[in-house]
Amino acid sequence: MNESPQAEASSREAVPRDYKLLVPREWFRIDLMQARWRAQLKTFVDRQAEGRNVPAELTQKVWATLRNTTEAGRARGAMELFLLTTSQNGGLPASLLVSLMPLGNTPADPEEYAALLELREPDGPGRRQVSVVELPAGVAVRLLGSTTLNFHVLMPGGVGWLTLSFSAQLTGMPGPMEQLCDAIAGSLRWVV
Repeated sequence: MNESPQAEASSREAVPRDYKLLVPREWFRIDLMQARWRAQLKTFVDRQAEGRNVPAELTQKVWATLRNTTEAGRARGAMELFLLTTSQNGGLPASLLVSLMPLGNTPADPEEYAALLELREPDGPGRRQVSVVELPAGVAVRLLGSTTLNFHVLMPGGVGWLTLSFSAQLTGMPGPMEQLCDAIAGSLRWVV
């Protein structure tokens, strides 16, 4: 088995102990690596309902939806969840889920990974744009959709991909939200 030059170089690099990511203070952080993540999520939901005439059933439904989504993310390697809290009507304007995806059957070469993801994209108006971009933290595969933006950043040492999954269901991704998400992804740094 021949490794690509990028994969060879990556495997010689030090495996990071952690990462740093700059996220605006308006985004509520939930640490999914701690046992108290459910309480943090409940705090977020309660703060969003506070001072508004939000029926208890709606608050419970939002809590259950976020909890189920978060549990599914944790099962796939999610480590952190950020929720934007500035919506006036209590809706969730944006979120960021940070996950670790070990290499496994996933190509370690960003160009190969981008080609694989491109093949998986269905034809039609909802097709996401797949590209390979250079971030200060390294090479990343970028997938832009109408309401989502994902970055799969190759980790030093060839251990896997750190995935930043942004979602903006209310506003859509193009425009200022896309620029903000690009800036957050550009702030990623490795701690070795």
